Amino acid sequence: MADMLRSNDAGHGHPLTRWAAAATAALALVTLSGAGFAPAEAAAGGGVRTGTSTGAVTRSVNILDAPTPVAHTPLGDVGYREVGEGSPIVLIAGYLASMDNWAPSFVDALAAYHRVVVFDNAGVGETAPLPGTLSISGMADQTSALISTLGLHRPAVLGWSMGGMIAQALAVRHPDQVGRLVLAATQAGNGRSLPVPAAAAAALNSPNPLVVLSVLFPADQSVAEQAYLSGILEYPGLYGVSQAVRAEQSAAIDEWFAGQDPSGGEAGRIQVPVLIADGAQDALDPAPNAWILANAVHGAPVLLFPDAGHAFLFQDSAVFVPILDRFAS
Repeated sequence: MADMLRSNDAGHGHPLTRWAAAATAALALVTLSGAGFAPAEAAAGGGVRTGTSTGAVTRSVNILDAPTPVAHTPLGDVGYREVGEGSPIVLIAGYLASMDNWAPSFVDALAAYHRVVVFDNAGVGETAPLPGTLSISGMADQTSALISTLGLHRPAVLGWSMGGMIAQALAVRHPDQVGRLVLAATQAGNGRSLPVPAAAAAALNSPNPLVVLSVLFPADQSVAEQAYLSGILEYPGLYGVSQAVRAEQSAAIDEWFAGQDPSGGEAGRIQVPVLIADGAQDALDPAPNAWILANAVHGAPVLLFPDAGHAFLFQDSAVFVPILDRFAS
């Protein structure tokens, strides 16, 4: 996930008031000329079920009102939130992201028929850092510890960007804890993936929210961009990561790309159903990476959303949420 938050070296769980002010100002500058955005609420079909889950209780959900308890796991405390009822879905966030980077409308649409769990990766928010050198496999192990502590039974797992790397490692290292796997805008760890283009990588780490958003959404999708930004700004107490965590996550991703993480080359061992999805215009993850990843997991289906980028799952949530709902059920 892109660097949506300014670093905060004073701690990893404090509000980023300066970034929030900058983002609010940036939001006012975003034009309304974009097209093609449909809000996630439409995915629920106005109360008409579009998926295939059975036995779930439909009720109003709102991730913005969800508390943030701390799970005491064998691999340290993990801050998380959950909303909804039904078959469980665990969402794994990406590079420099916190739980506040999931668009509220996206989470709420999923939670209409599922128990949705979001959490912070190691060293972010209330989640404890891991000992030693941070790795994708280490973050997968901590995710596994959370799943066990919460008593989730083979949840569907959606990993976005770096979160998709963690999701792959989770399915490799803890196969009994994953029911289905959705890999969104992410890459294989076998050393064959195309790298993030240099210009996009530079924008990814910009302190300017508009620059960061420019690599999440295509230029003609300003309405979707505005909706995403205004949504995450509704979370109370926006927070980010320290410079140390930034450097650790970057090194872990580099190790994954190089095929040096022990789980990266083992995707062929994944036995659960896998769905791969991305935006066809993803500036951070070149489209051929979707097929490189599909080959690594023995031919998983690939969905590419036209005129969408790294944040396709929010831009095209009216289409993606029903697909995800059916796949995860």
